[in-house]
Amino acid sequence: MGDALELKAPTLLVAMPQISDPFFQRSVVLLVAHEDEGSLGFVINRRTDTPIREILDGMSLPWHGDPEVRANFGGPVQPELGSVLYDPAEVEHLDLDRAGEIVPGVAITQHAADLAKLAEGPPASLRLILGYAGWNAGQLVDELERHDWIIAPADPELIFGQEALATWRKALSSVGIDAETLPLWTAGASGSVAN
Repeated sequence: MGDALELKAPTLLVAMPQISDPFFQRSVVLLVAHEDEGSLGFVINRRTDTPIREILDGMSLPWHGDPEVRANFGGPVQPELGSVLYDPAEVEHLDLDRAGEIVPGVAITQHAADLAKLAEGPPASLRLILGYAGWNAGQLVDELERHDWIIAPADPELIFGQEALATWRKALSSVGIDAETLPLWTAGASGSVAN
């Protein structure tokens, strides 16, 4: 299949309706690595019930942002591992050599010092993500060939989108697909995605 052969990170993977796995149903995944050995990405449109301030309290880091902002679920692999996505243009004095810009307008870090700095004055475009999504060698290509995922551009507006279902719909729309026209291949596919 052409899409599978052209898959290059960074990109977005948009779940098609036949994906019934609760971790990935109607998800949008920011694919950050795709190699022969496997692939890695972060679900970007799932919130957890855990406020960021609660996570940072456990690390003795003060959170100066909205106390109700919740962490995101990044995937089922290593849910204890935190990663932070943010817009580097909204942050001063953060070392992008240590962090890394995935696409213009989206950087990632896993360093506690960076997290402490971001917590002092959280930018509007910030996601604390717990866990990640991982695929073994050839697994993601197989899923693409089954048409489980649609590939979309890694757009910062989608990556930092506020609502889960709206982000999924906008990601589909970015490649010319109307979510309302997709067939519902699975029971319960019409259910909403939690924010």
